[in-house]
Amino acid sequence: MKNLIAALLFVSCTLPGLAQEKTDPWLDSMIRSQASPFLLNVLNQPDTFQYQFIYTQIDRDKNNKPHFRNYYLHVDKNRYFNPASMVKLPTALLALEKINTLSKYGVTKYSTMLTDSAYDRQTRVVWDSTAEDGMPSVAQYVRKIFLISDNDAYNRLYEFTGQQTLNERLWKMGYKQARITRRFVTMTEDQNRHTNPIRFKRNNELLYIQPPAYNKKNFDFSKKILVGNAHYNREDSLINAPMDFTTHNNFPLEYLQQIMQSALFPEATPASKRFKLTEDDYSFLHQYMSEKPSESAYPFYDTTEYFDSYTKFFFFKADRGKIPPYIRSFNKTGWSYGFLTDVCYIVDFKNKVEFMLSGTIYTNKDGILNDDRYEYEQTGYPWFRDMGTIIYNYELQRHRNFVPDLKAFQLQYK
Repeated sequence: MKNLIAALLFVSCTLPGLAQEKTDPWLDSMIRSQASPFLLNVLNQPDTFQYQFIYTQIDRDKNNKPHFRNYYLHVDKNRYFNPASMVKLPTALLALEKINTLSKYGVTKYSTMLTDSAYDRQTRVVWDSTAEDGMPSVAQYVRKIFLISDNDAYNRLYEFTGQQTLNERLWKMGYKQARITRRFVTMTEDQNRHTNPIRFKRNNELLYIQPPAYNKKNFDFSKKILVGNAHYNREDSLINAPMDFTTHNNFPLEYLQQIMQSALFPEATPASKRFKLTEDDYSFLHQYMSEKPSESAYPFYDTTEYFDSYTKFFFFKADRGKIPPYIRSFNKTGWSYGFLTDVCYIVDFKNKVEFMLSGTIYTNKDGILNDDRYEYEQTGYPWFRDMGTIIYNYELQRHRNFVPDLKAFQLQYK
């Protein structure tokens, strides 16, 4: 009987469709053995906090080639969490990929990008006060996405790339459950399917005109997604029913981890999962994925509001502490509706340590969405701090056959 039960458990954990959640007992045990009472309380309530966590070990061979191994806690592609600003990561990468297709017209990521309007609720952009030359560009939008997770920057790259291109490219890369359906501004489903005409210029020379686009493809909204017990609607009226996320953006944590890994280590990524970017694109991305707001001149940020750990959830944001000069987090975060998410690559140049962490947690004690009463400070950020610290301490003593050469990630910051 014991053998039969063991066999059934093995089958249920390995066959797709029977068991979707991934948990590695070793990781669960290791974290619990080091956890504080606070962290244990969260870990013991996976249904309440809906946390998912991926720890990616990186080992280099004698040629410094990285090899990756993932360990999981409650990771499930079918468990919905609102990705919020995490969708800016693939959008930025696909915008850079698309801009490279326009090189024959003389267009680059630094070209002036003028956004026009051609449909209901669309808005124009003809200047950018945060840019050194005062003009908008794909490069400047990407900078703002990674430095402070700027919403308007995402909207403009969503419009440039186009809803249909965004989704079809992700699906072709194997991210079948990914869905990017909306800007971060109030619009209907139809309005989000329409994207703006755009002009690219160099000084006064018109280089290229992109016509308005419309996505005719259908999304699979057959799975109903309801979150919470109640919510406030757009008119600030309390609705005593869960909030409906059926047509919202969707991006499983595993996908985000894979996309971040591909952006950081393209040479170690299968061709089907690799973005069509140049070496300069990757250098550019790595710069702004890791740069602190205090190191940015254009855009310039008030660091009392945009402090250095503003978008660094793992380790740092809970205490707003200074990030040690020998550690860099190359990452993207998202936060909305009580959900917090961070996907990062951590490098400790002093101790020759590198690893990746990906996590999401839901902190909404009253079960009401859109009331701006979430436990980010009390629960969310401390969870990221404690989970990251345990893995970091483990990494400090973990044996490696070859010491990694990390100079490729030692960048110069202004």
